[in-house]
Amino acid sequence: MSVLAVIVVLAMLIVVHELGHFMAARLQGIYVNRFSIGFGPILWKYQGKETEYALRAIPLGGFVGFPDDDPNSPIPEDDPDLLSNRPIIDRAIVISAGVIANLIFAYVVLALQFGLLGIPEGLNYEPGVLIPQVISNNAPAARAGIEPGDLVLAVAERQLPAAENATQLLMDAIQSHPNQPLALKIQRGDKIITLSVTPKVDPDGTARIGVQLIPNGTPIYRSARNPVEILGLAARQFQVMFVGTAKGFGRLILHFRDTVGQVASPVKIVEQGAGIAKSDASSLFPFAAIISINLAIINILPLPALDGGQLAFLLIEGLRGKPLPARIQDGVMQTGLVLLLGLGIFLIVRDTTQLNWIQNLFQ
Repeated sequence: MSVLAVIVVLAMLIVVHELGHFMAARLQGIYVNRFSIGFGPILWKYQGKETEYALRAIPLGGFVGFPDDDPNSPIPEDDPDLLSNRPIIDRAIVISAGVIANLIFAYVVLALQFGLLGIPEGLNYEPGVLIPQVISNNAPAARAGIEPGDLVLAVAERQLPAAENATQLLMDAIQSHPNQPLALKIQRGDKIITLSVTPKVDPDGTARIGVQLIPNGTPIYRSARNPVEILGLAARQFQVMFVGTAKGFGRLILHFRDTVGQVASPVKIVEQGAGIAKSDASSLFPFAAIISINLAIINILPLPALDGGQLAFLLIEGLRGKPLPARIQDGVMQTGLVLLLGLGIFLIVRDTTQLNWIQNLFQ
């Protein structure tokens, strides 16, 4: 059930992103002839008055299509309501609207979390520390067999107490054992197992095992005093998530060789999200928010086939006073799309073959 919930969340984020483009165009009176979730062969479609709505076979995103790119479109090429005939600012609004929609959605999700669940005021602590996420398949934790949803009960034969400092005790033990085996007593469902993990030293000199750690306990909530408190808390949480995600992308770019293993496919995201949701269903709120922020930042990067790449073309057009030749733009965008789809398929295959139940088939 948790896997299905995460898939629904990811599908919702794609729909929100494409709706941003769609609504920004339609509200400006710009023609839109296609609204698709996914790529490749059509599984289902509905032909509206002006727009074809479709679900496609490859669930790696979606797109909004315009008559400008359709040679069979009956709309005259000089029609002022074609996207390509609009001023640069109108086109920039349409292209950037998907990113803006994902950022707004993330904030709304956080506001709903505080409004529906209440304001968190601490935890009723229980023994151990939860691992909601394993950062990458190449992390020491993954190689040791640690999985999302595991509960660490003891480290180096020292029990982790039902207290606020349990997470810090585990972090201290990891950081004090660089490149040395460290025994972890783990609860996984109804089983108790012992695993040995060897922390790896990062470029900044810190020993890590490549996991996210959160305290083990039941959240304590209180009702919000007023809507202003909800909106304020959501804004602060959104800022923390956005800044943290942006810094993460910065580290990925600056230390690509050391961090490339952290790049995950939808398969890995679903696996990790399901582990988070299994331990606490309410965590789907921050999960949806952080993935939505990630999707926004990825799309604004100036890479071919992404929104940022199209905005880069608009910037060049503004500086030159005229757009780049269509053959150059089409060549760059098509090459970028092929590379991104290829990368997506590679990551899906890699992450699928590393799923535990798949690996067990070959053991």
